[in-house]
Amino acid sequence: MSDQSREFHKPVRRPAELFDRRFAAEDPAEVSRVAHSTAAALLARARQDPDGEVVDRLVAFTAQYGIDDIAELWSRSPARSLPGTLWRLYLVQLMIHDDPQTAALLYERGRVEITSVDPVVAGAPTPAGPDELVQLVDTILRGLFQGDFAVALDRAAAFCRVEASGATHLADDYDHTEPDRAAALTTRALRLADYATDLTACAALWRRQSLT
Repeated sequence: MSDQSREFHKPVRRPAELFDRRFAAEDPAEVSRVAHSTAAALLARARQDPDGEVVDRLVAFTAQYGIDDIAELWSRSPARSLPGTLWRLYLVQLMIHDDPQTAALLYERGRVEITSVDPVVAGAPTPAGPDELVQLVDTILRGLFQGDFAVALDRAAAFCRVEASGATHLADDYDHTEPDRAAALTTRALRLADYATDLTACAALWRRQSLT
């Protein structure tokens, strides 16, 4: 999927398909070293910030600068690692900020269809509109930096499962009339489900002090 150029320091609004993007690395060993060290340093710095100014900047980062700088650091990291976790959370945030209307549509459909407690764990209001989902994902991301890290991951995983449920059911609706749209929704549902699984695993690793 193509990536449109942007001017330096200008807000970026990218297609939700960027959620699927991956970046190449020339030196995997060096990229891994930098990814893990920067993720650990960033998290430590944010948690030592008594006024929350660093956290505010981190939460707003992708809206102001886009995803490229973060991707260069973390996108090649294993899913169940600290940099991999941060990368996926930023992708989820960008997906919602970029198209909150679709995110809200998927969430509401998923909330109605899903039979688990995930909507309660995610913590979105009922009903959840675009503005509420933007606020929710920013709150979850903020929790990574200044709250209970594992709880934030559990909330993010629950959110992804609700969205995946909504995408799956909408894909079924469009299967016969708009097969391309149904296929895109199915792809999103699968990826969201994978992210939910990885985020839940990372929460367990964090609780065992094994997420690095």
